[in-house]
Amino acid sequence: MRQTIAIVGSEQGQFSEMVTVLIVLLLVATIVALLSRRLRVPYVTGLVVAGLAIAQWLPRRIGLDSSLIINLFLPILLFEAAINTDISRLRSTLKPILMLAGPGVVISCGVTAIGLKYGLSLEWIPALLVGVILAITDTVSVIAVFKEVSVPPRLITIVEGESLFNDGIALVIFGLILKFNNTGSITAIEGIKELTIVIIGGLAVGIVLGYLGIGLYVQSEDDPLSSILLTVAIALSAFQIGQFLGVSGVVAVVIAGLLIGNLELSRSVSASSRVTVLSFWEYAGFGVNTFIFLLIGLEIDLPTLGKTLPAVLLAVLAYQTGRFLSVYSMLAVVGKFDRPIPFRWQHVLFLGNIKGSLSMALALSLPSSLAGREALIAIVFGTVLLSLVGQGVSLPWLVQRLKLSYTSESQQWIEGLQSQLMTSKAAQDELDTLLKGGVLPKSIYEEMRSGYQVKVAAAERSLRDFYNRREDKFSNSGTTSRFEAVRRRLLLAEKNALNDALRKRILSEEVVRSRLKAIDKQLLTLEDD
Repeated sequence: MRQTIAIVGSEQGQFSEMVTVLIVLLLVATIVALLSRRLRVPYVTGLVVAGLAIAQWLPRRIGLDSSLIINLFLPILLFEAAINTDISRLRSTLKPILMLAGPGVVISCGVTAIGLKYGLSLEWIPALLVGVILAITDTVSVIAVFKEVSVPPRLITIVEGESLFNDGIALVIFGLILKFNNTGSITAIEGIKELTIVIIGGLAVGIVLGYLGIGLYVQSEDDPLSSILLTVAIALSAFQIGQFLGVSGVVAVVIAGLLIGNLELSRSVSASSRVTVLSFWEYAGFGVNTFIFLLIGLEIDLPTLGKTLPAVLLAVLAYQTGRFLSVYSMLAVVGKFDRPIPFRWQHVLFLGNIKGSLSMALALSLPSSLAGREALIAIVFGTVLLSLVGQGVSLPWLVQRLKLSYTSESQQWIEGLQSQLMTSKAAQDELDTLLKGGVLPKSIYEEMRSGYQVKVAAAERSLRDFYNRREDKFSNSGTTSRFEAVRRRLLLAEKNALNDALRKRILSEEVVRSRLKAIDKQLLTLEDD
């Protein structure tokens, strides 16, 4: 009996220590958030530095768990990014994204592995594994910079899209290398075949769960809390089912998130429910990233980093060389058949190659039988730290110096009118839903709707007058690019309609292909937004 009481008391003591640690971490994260905004330092970089500073003062030693990151944190981060990604914009930048996340990852991995093989005298298997680990990009730090410095929307979409698909390709390659290490034999054809099956299988799982989630989501339209639980279940189950079936769980999560986030749910789901769900995922992503980057700082041991610093610097040079070759070569190829990516954007994609939690999680998941495992983990951890601190601090300065985007007073004025128009029409749509549902009496509905109609009419009148001016009078104000952004959306809508007509056999393939070619030529003439 006394022994049982002692065990329970010990467990309660451990739980109490864990709660204390969590409270400390939350307070530290709050202080870092305030200081980062005031000092204009990336939030995640501040978290890592803070983790390094407080590691010795915590009452209990905690650290990263690779299984927790891969099975829980990774699906949450992927789903949060996917559900907030505009699939129409993703489609318009799909070619550069696939080139960077496909062949680009292979080039980056190969060049990094060669550098590690001959620079550190590693065997090929450890060099390739670390090459894959360092080929992974963590978009959190880059997007945090983009929120502070104005950049073109298309560049943001490329960064987010590459990160979504980069993780999936890298994890599949990582698994193939481990399989080769275990079995000792796998041909190139077998590797390509397995890679294809894993990706297509992940697509299938994501599509099935995505459409299943949409059907259940619509049924729970009046209960946003149930909708939140549903999306969490979809995110976690997509990853686990993919892993269980031997296909890519990462691809499954991304596809499910894109489907749920982009199909016209607003017609069936109330605006309040949708806002609640998206707000939850924004908070979930922020919270997970906060703890991950704090734990990165807690996990890194500075004395060990000092001993491995030469190897870490060589690894940084190797992966940056691989990234340089992959970005500039792949985007040069993209320019041959798609809108070229400006060199200033390419500089950001190259230097924004920041490492993060997934790289550390994969390092911790390396098999214990692998030769030199502890040294490899130390190299990866040191590389992640230098990347987060060095590139994380310098990236805002670089983006500002490149002057990627300029917002004039007239552009701000136009966006103010557009925001008034969008919000007023969204409120009118919600009022229509409330009227049809019997929530509002018609008299109240008409009174409230007329108030929004006044705002709509005023915004439309001002925008109409502005757009009716001769283009040469305001070509320097940024309106030309705004017109081209509208034209691009219209041309993409035309392409979508033609593809639907071809799929339904309404139009012949010859006519559709000819028209699509003409539309693509028009898209190539438009400036990057």
